[in-house]
Amino acid sequence: MSCRVGLMGGTFDPVHIGHLRAAEEAVEMLGLDSLLFVLSSAPPHKPGEKIVAFEDRRRMLELALEGRPGFRLSDVERSLPGKSYTVNTLRLLHGENQGGAEFFFLLGMDAFFELDTWWRYRELFELAHMVVLRRPGHPDEAVGAFLKEKVSIHYTGGSGSCSFEHPQLLSVHLLHNTHFGVSSTQVRALAAAGKSIRYLVLPEVMNYIEKNNLYHFETVRGER
Repeated sequence: MSCRVGLMGGTFDPVHIGHLRAAEEAVEMLGLDSLLFVLSSAPPHKPGEKIVAFEDRRRMLELALEGRPGFRLSDVERSLPGKSYTVNTLRLLHGENQGGAEFFFLLGMDAFFELDTWWRYRELFELAHMVVLRRPGHPDEAVGAFLKEKVSIHYTGGSGSCSFEHPQLLSVHLLHNTHFGVSSTQVRALAAAGKSIRYLVLPEVMNYIEKNNLYHFETVRGER
């Protein structure tokens, strides 16, 4: 039986409880053997946006994942030239995949509905099962409609089964995950304003942010 590996990509600027809880629930609901947090190096969808230095984001992820069996960090995108295109990352991970693992790529519903703006996005459905994290206000039927319009008319299912199947491409799953309503943008804004971020991030991450003064705009690392 092949290993089932979840993939959660992002800038994690910073990693917060919403990321971690979604990962935990995906492992349980999909029976994943492990989950890989893939740290983005140069995200193409955030041109010109201030992003904390890669090493700081990597260290916060390390702190968040310590002592959590099955959760692993990958900085594979750091070795890729240019922008961090997801399709290239998945190809690289497949190339390193000696055990024939199945990959399950987690993404929020908002991001899912923007997939058609991603570079070579249709190839993603050949490389990994898609796991869509539900968001309030988005009916499940909209996922099926998007798949048929933007990917392939041959995707079927979704009614009651929470998954869409295709004769050649990989499946798409809808995850009944807990929605916290917390975002990295919110955490950064609170930290920049000198307000508390307690309970939005793990204590280890909060201490690192405060110790290194990461999100005060005048001292954001990488902008000095």
